[in-house]
Amino acid sequence: MKEYQAVILRLARHQREDEDALTDLLNERSRGGWTPTMMTQDGARLTVVFAREAKPER
Repeated sequence: MKEYQAVILRLARHQREDEDALTDLLNERSRGGWTPTMMTQDGARLTVVFAREAKPER
C-alpha cells in the first residue's frame, strides 16, 4: 500500500528563488523516502504529489 503527500509551493517569480525552493523541497522529501509522482502548475503555484510505500501498522 502507498501513502501520498501533496505540497503546494508558491512561486516567487524570481527564477533563482523558485529553483532553490523546489530543490530544497525535493531534497527534504527524498530524505524521508518520498518520491515525486506528479507536478502541476497553476499560475503562481506549483503542486507536487509525493508517494512512498506505507509502513505496516503493528
